[in-house]
Amino acid sequence: MKHTIKIIFKLAIVGSLFASCKKYTDINTDPNNPTDVPAKTLLPTTTMGMAFANSNELGKVAAHLMQYSAGISGSASAYDQYNISSLDNQWNGEVYGGTLNNLNILIGKTEALSPAYSGIAKLEKAYVISMATDLWGDVPYMQAGQGLVYPTPVFDKQQDIYLGNSTKNVVSLFNLVRAGLNDLSKTTVLSPSTDDVIYGGTLSKWTRFGNSLLLKLALQVSNVAPDTTKSVINSILSSAAPYIDGSTYDFVVPYTTANPNAYYFQDFGGSITGTQMLSSRFLALMRAQNDSLRLSKFFTKPSTTFIGYDNGSPFAAPTAATRSVYGTYVVGTAGEASVKMLTSFQVSFILAEAALRFGTTGDPNTYYQAGIKASMKAAGLADADITAYFAANPTIVTLAGTTTDKLKQIINQKYISLVGNAIESYNDYRRTGYPVLTAPLTTAGDDPSTLPKRYPYTTSEAGANPNQPNPRPLTNVKVWWGL
Repeated sequence: MKHTIKIIFKLAIVGSLFASCKKYTDINTDPNNPTDVPAKTLLPTTTMGMAFANSNELGKVAAHLMQYSAGISGSASAYDQYNISSLDNQWNGEVYGGTLNNLNILIGKTEALSPAYSGIAKLEKAYVISMATDLWGDVPYMQAGQGLVYPTPVFDKQQDIYLGNSTKNVVSLFNLVRAGLNDLSKTTVLSPSTDDVIYGGTLSKWTRFGNSLLLKLALQVSNVAPDTTKSVINSILSSAAPYIDGSTYDFVVPYTTANPNAYYFQDFGGSITGTQMLSSRFLALMRAQNDSLRLSKFFTKPSTTFIGYDNGSPFAAPTAATRSVYGTYVVGTAGEASVKMLTSFQVSFILAEAALRFGTTGDPNTYYQAGIKASMKAAGLADADITAYFAANPTIVTLAGTTTDKLKQIINQKYISLVGNAIESYNDYRRTGYPVLTAPLTTAGDDPSTLPKRYPYTTSEAGANPNQPNPRPLTNVKVWWGL
């Protein structure tokens, strides 16, 4: 983890130096400190950076709010009780000063001659900006990641970020994705290969990712812009545009034992081990779903049974040796598990909800069952086990009842599948009210009676940027697209 952060910061610094050093002559060039970074170096750094931001502290907060995990001590215990603070490193280093800065550099240096790279970078930028605005609301976008030009970037309205605002020259996230897809179709001088750690340089798979990202963004605004939701989703389905409809196209970011993922560091590999474990609330849900096999991939079973801990509990946690903690699906055996950022099972649940609520193409139940099967397969269940589960649990795997009943089923199964990407289930909860969660035993924060509807802005940005909303919105204030 530390190695990843160092790379991100070094490349961000190099990019900034490149912009500021152009005014000097060649005699001031130090060959041991290059002022230019090639695209093949920037691309894996941006990809790893966005995955790290997703699975590190930002994802950790969401995992506790969504009651996958229960906090035992430290920041995990605080998050568990709605007390969110100290996200300055994530804002400054992982999102803005690191990943977005490098994405802007990558776009600028490749857009003219090597649009294969700029196309990928625009798709990644749309994902990162969506992650930031979904968590914080209004955030820097059009002026973000350009510190030498905009040291105090404007906070764009979330509605403008999603839908665009021509008066303010704000490009919608949908159009940013479309621009990336358009770049992917152009003739390119340089094209990624092994430096593309996701798809190995196969641009057609990046096209699938871009179209799937459009589906995700469209559903995100469904409460406030349903016409956009229907239009975007129908345009993809009616044109037979390729999207992530199989695991071979999943947008998952690989890690190695030498560079473990953030969830692994939080539980096993670093200085903050032993601060969290399986939530007894999630354990109860999985038992109600008769889904112990998938749970055994998500969390460990240290003895004859899973051992959970209640969210916000004031009582002593079980001893370390008996705790159920993240399992191989989330962390691997030594931190080598991938970070699942946009997958076929997630897309199936998106299409199931869209078909149910908006009548888009396809059968909700078919998509719903495909999502469950794909999630189980991704978790490592055998085909025979999946078949047996479906046969034994027909009321769980078949949509029934009112539209509200069916929506609850879809989101519950999507929630289960999103272990390891809690930011997405946190988005769904604030958008639909599902899954139904009860308050932790102990709560604190801005409003102890309300599960946070947003993350609070950081203190470092408040001190450095007069454009940050002041006073900051409390965590009980919903974001633009939320309930």
